[in-house]
Amino acid sequence: MAYITFNKSKLKKNYQYLENLFRGENIAWAIVTKLLCGYEPYLKEVINLGIKEICDARITNLRRIKEMAGDAVQTVYIKPPAKKAIPDVIRYADVSFNSEYYTIKALSDEALKQNRRHKVIIMIELGDLREGVMGEELIDFYGSIFDLPNIEVTGIGSNLNCLHGVMPSQDKLVQLSLYKQLIEARFNRQIPWITRGTSVVIPLIHNRQLPVGINHFRVGETLFFGTDLVNDGPFEEMEQGVIKLYAQIIEITEKPMIPIGQMEANPQGEVYEVDESLYGKTSHRAILDVGSLDISSDYLVTDDEDLEFLGSSSDMLVIDIHDNKQGYKVGDFLSFDLKYMGALTLLNSPYIEKRVIEEA
Repeated sequence: MAYITFNKSKLKKNYQYLENLFRGENIAWAIVTKLLCGYEPYLKEVINLGIKEICDARITNLRRIKEMAGDAVQTVYIKPPAKKAIPDVIRYADVSFNSEYYTIKALSDEALKQNRRHKVIIMIELGDLREGVMGEELIDFYGSIFDLPNIEVTGIGSNLNCLHGVMPSQDKLVQLSLYKQLIEARFNRQIPWITRGTSVVIPLIHNRQLPVGINHFRVGETLFFGTDLVNDGPFEEMEQGVIKLYAQIIEITEKPMIPIGQMEANPQGEVYEVDESLYGKTSHRAILDVGSLDISSDYLVTDDEDLEFLGSSSDMLVIDIHDNKQGYKVGDFLSFDLKYMGALTLLNSPYIEKRVIEEA
């Protein structure tokens, strides 16, 4: 049976690296746990790191975090709340990201009912065209929400690189800082946080390009994968194997390299294109006990140069191991590092066993 591992030692090393990095820049930060899909043993390991703020995009996950950590961890709902979710957002999220007056007014009404004070971060559009108030509407927007009861505006923020791949730059981050100054001057109110830092912004710290004023980061991918998202590679000081997949070989057979018979589209709608140069040739094919229902091979990373992904059905992944120089046999497990979206689909699957390990 395929399984994934969550390496406590490597997680702690990555956490400490980021903690030291941000502390040295006087930056507060939160861990984004949406990757973990609410799996409590993994959430427990994150809470045990000592982080004081956790962000998630699923209210059920924040409920679990509140049940496990109580008020020791501030919980942040990092997307504008849907109308039906508002009672639970007030109940389980200390903070929420927002971009609509209607929603913030509803949060205010619900906070009054529950006798709670709710913090909001106002998201500003900087070009990636996901959530965010347009810049020319910002002053009027803030003017409409500052006096709502039981609501505290604690920051402004933005998202980049999440939808259209627009990258953060010094200019865009300076623009966000100027918005904060403009609002504070116009309304004579302090806004403590500019939360623009995500994994993709970390390289700006290393390059001494982070503008003054950006004082809050929310990080998931770099913590769990040690990745430099700008340069498409690892940070040398960080671990890349916090989360790994182990898939078991359930068949190895030397077979023709070209399918035999009349071919039409497979269940995924794919039509196989025949390479005539492969007629009459054979290779060793191995079948693994995972399939497209669990993960796309596009999100699997292997260091075995003799391994080639050939395709998958819903529950089986076929790989070409050529002459099988590694001596693989039925029952062996192959290990894979994962890209972010691959780990997300595996963690969201009830069919994949999940383990916590601790090794250097």
